[in-house]
Amino acid sequence: MTDEHGNSDFIYTDNMTVGYGNTPLIRQIQLHIKRGEIVTLIGPNGAGKSTILKTIIRQLKLLDGTVYLDGTSMERLSERDIATRMAVLMTERIHPELMTCQEVVAAGRYPYTGRLGILRQEDKQKVREALRLVHGEALAGQDFSQISDGQRQRILLARAICQEPQVIVLDEPTSFLDIRHKLEILDILKNLVPQKKTAVLMSLHELDLAQKLSDYVVCVSRNRIDRMGTPEEIFTSSYISELYGITRGSYQAELGCLELESVKGMPKVFVIGGNGSGIPVYRRLQRQGIPFAAGVLHKNDVEYPIAKALAAEVIEEQPFEPIGEGSFQRAASVMASCEQVICCLTEFGTMNQKNQVLAQLGKEKTTF
Repeated sequence: MTDEHGNSDFIYTDNMTVGYGNTPLIRQIQLHIKRGEIVTLIGPNGAGKSTILKTIIRQLKLLDGTVYLDGTSMERLSERDIATRMAVLMTERIHPELMTCQEVVAAGRYPYTGRLGILRQEDKQKVREALRLVHGEALAGQDFSQISDGQRQRILLARAICQEPQVIVLDEPTSFLDIRHKLEILDILKNLVPQKKTAVLMSLHELDLAQKLSDYVVCVSRNRIDRMGTPEEIFTSSYISELYGITRGSYQAELGCLELESVKGMPKVFVIGGNGSGIPVYRRLQRQGIPFAAGVLHKNDVEYPIAKALAAEVIEEQPFEPIGEGSFQRAASVMASCEQVICCLTEFGTMNQKNQVLAQLGKEKTTF
């Protein structure tokens, strides 16, 4: 398959059916992965993301359909042919005995070294280059079993790079990693794609990272491919809530974050915020179980979706318009019934001058 720009699919699945044993789980899967792009599978636990990946890499038997690799059915390719085109990094932890990190990376040259596994100078250079790409030069001589999970994942990624693949398949590559190492691994992948024109097919649980990193997203749910599209098409608050069956709290696509449920009841605190200044206060009040109102917020304000998720009531104004008299009066009425007013602003622009008047009206109740 070729797109309008002449780019052909490096991996193409035609009516692929996957499952365990002879029991189908998901049928008629049509995936298209091109070199130079990142395609990410998302969806609830148990939906079948790993099953799809394991079938593509032939860990599981293909139940029906065809998987094409670089235009050729994988059934017609030898293991060596596949290994020179595709590298794999799965969730399962490996425990090589008495191997240095450099030796683990060098194992990625096995499709090229023959049965004896003797490294030529060219192979050694590839090992050094792969270590450099993952910033792992300092780890080369260390025992692989003695380094951290984040460092191991970098070394395993270097091993995959060392195969010189056109596509890398990864199943939850950020599992077991802290924030720093998650970002490091994904940054390496993001840089690798344009440098080497590598295709990346992976699954991720971290929606915020998938939204920022992916060129194309495949949503797996209820034993089917539920939707496919660009991050802009997939990551809406309503669809992600539907995909994961969210009934408590919400997903805020604008900021790529999860929010807990709002505290119900009549507002006890009125928060005057804007431009992100109110977000820490909203979350603190939510943690403390205090119902609050927020306003007056323009609908295009960065904190508006967070206020809508957490506040018992939000008084709003249309984007790019000065706060009108109607919004001001509604805010003043709600504020009058509250026990406390928290003003998060120290400066007021021309569009929110009425918020300064609100703060003055509630001066006896106001804390800054």
